Amino acid sequence: MGQCGITSSKTVLVFLNLIFWAAAGILCYIGAYVFITYDDYDHFFQDVYTLIPAVIIIAVGTLLFIIGLIGCCATIRESSCGLTTFAVILLLVFVTEVVVVVLGYIYRARVEDEVNQSIDTVYNEYNGTNADAPSRAIDYVQRQLHCCGIHDYSDWRKTRWFKESRNNSVPVSCCKPNISNCTGTMTRPGDLYPEGCEALVVKKLKDIMMYVIWAALTFAAIQMLGMLCACVVLCRRGHDPAYELLVTGATYA
Repeated sequence: MGQCGITSSKTVLVFLNLIFWAAAGILCYIGAYVFITYDDYDHFFQDVYTLIPAVIIIAVGTLLFIIGLIGCCATIRESSCGLTTFAVILLLVFVTEVVVVVLGYIYRARVEDEVNQSIDTVYNEYNGTNADAPSRAIDYVQRQLHCCGIHDYSDWRKTRWFKESRNNSVPVSCCKPNISNCTGTMTRPGDLYPEGCEALVVKKLKDIMMYVIWAALTFAAIQMLGMLCACVVLCRRGHDPAYELLVTGATYA
């Protein structure tokens, strides 16, 4: 029974190491996705520390590649030192992912305030040229999120661009894609996206942060299982004579 339990633990441990390698790739992908997406919305928030959870999760993903290698080698070679190192590193990574979850919730709660403070300024800086970064950001958001203005398309009336253009129209990025020959004129509100961008930008950024939180929670649970399996193998190795015989190839006298 002892050998059977040990073998099961070792099998699970090897399987978990393979999962760690897959998890490393997934975590790095999620972190990179957060960076790329936030880069598209960076004009709508000023707090660069919002990206800290993404930085940490990429670092954790990179570390998981190393952890998987250590775990596989330690399990195959029956190395007590290797398994101990494996368990300790997993514990450290587990604590790090808990920190990611906490930071994720903190920054997720601050996203709305950040967007509310900056969105009026960004819209007022719009000048309609592709060379201008705030203008590109607004046009991108309006096309991607199917929105227009801050709360609705009428908010454009308050902007400097609208007052200077004097043509009673909004940017063509406010036009619905199924409307042909749309010029953005306010005399045809049915051609424009009815929803404002502020709430949608906040939702998008919060959703992204939630992806990070769920990824950290999921892989933290897997790492907890890995630590338990490593501890089981180590404990059996130290207390089960049958396991020592299995490892050394010796036999009872």
